[in-house]
Amino acid sequence: MDVSDLRIALFSGNYNYVRDGANQALNRLVGHLLKQGAQVRVYSPTVDEPAFPATGDLFSVPSIAFPGRGEYRFPLALSPAVRRDLKAFAPNVVHVSSPDVVAHRAVSWARRRRLPVLASVHTRFETYFRYYNMAWLEPVVEAMMRRFYRRCDALVAPSESMAQLLREQRMNYDISIWSRGVDREIFHPGRRDLEWRRGLGIADDEIVIGFLGRLVMEKGLDVFSDTIDELARRGVRHRVLVVGEGPANDWFASRLPQAVFAGFQAGADLGRAVASMEVLFNPSVTETFGNVTLEAMACGVPVVAAAATGSQSLVDDGQSGRLVPPGAIHHFAEALRAYAVSPELRTRHGAAGEARSLEFSWDRINQTVADTYVRLARQKARMR
Repeated sequence: MDVSDLRIALFSGNYNYVRDGANQALNRLVGHLLKQGAQVRVYSPTVDEPAFPATGDLFSVPSIAFPGRGEYRFPLALSPAVRRDLKAFAPNVVHVSSPDVVAHRAVSWARRRRLPVLASVHTRFETYFRYYNMAWLEPVVEAMMRRFYRRCDALVAPSESMAQLLREQRMNYDISIWSRGVDREIFHPGRRDLEWRRGLGIADDEIVIGFLGRLVMEKGLDVFSDTIDELARRGVRHRVLVVGEGPANDWFASRLPQAVFAGFQAGADLGRAVASMEVLFNPSVTETFGNVTLEAMACGVPVVAAAATGSQSLVDDGQSGRLVPPGAIHHFAEALRAYAVSPELRTRHGAAGEARSLEFSWDRINQTVADTYVRLARQKARMR
């Protein structure tokens, strides 16, 4: 068996209706598989006006809006229509990308038919409850996720630090690395544009501390804003640039009244926004990889990030950025201050980050997943 023999049923809780790093990675993977002759059928909730066109064939799964976060959909069931479509498609590999109800049913469906199941891990769902005053649920959710992932034949994680955490949590022991790539046409230092900054009211000599990502509390918005307050108390001259949008936009704007909010940016505009920062500040602990960290590095922008899964596998502390214990406001502020006052440090660490980013090729990265599919399919065939 090789990649062209694969028939992959891919289950996603959000394939394209809200844009995020995880579903863009899945769409890139499907494009890579299709180019190699594989057949892929995607099962996901859908909406009338998705954030971007889906790559490949997409079949709609019944869903409802998530309570309190209506932009997201909650998959409800492996409906009769979905089951009929699955039977007609006749996959020889099942891929699940979020531990939701439909993914659980899909795993059961595959196991009854002795089909290999690969799960990809895209975010640390168990940590989300910390940001909604429900931290007590974290061990319960972790136990539920363990049950789910151990029913799968293998996992792919986007970083070695995340893979090691999954091993420590006893989620599974067959774990490969499906990293993330960066588009060098979009993200590079040449995208820096002082004229664009001036249009936002940012002076050429202002030190721009950037936030990049969806504006939701689990991205560490509280830590970010508290750190900026501490920087102001120390009298460090700077300007905050926020790139992104989301339901916590008003809260974040009220906490950072002097910040510039550039809104959602995509493609070349996003590359321009990132390259026009002096430093990226990413305090989130929920990422499994840290796409925004890699994008900043590709633009030659040093990164101050939480020493957590994701960025920990990208940033070489003290060489291409700084890794700070999660939530350590004073340490974050000191790392940002060092970059704000030293152009030489920013240049040196930015160049090191750009050099590191050259290692991340999408085709090579996605081939890891394709090879894992083939390996699992061969293993299952030998067991029959």
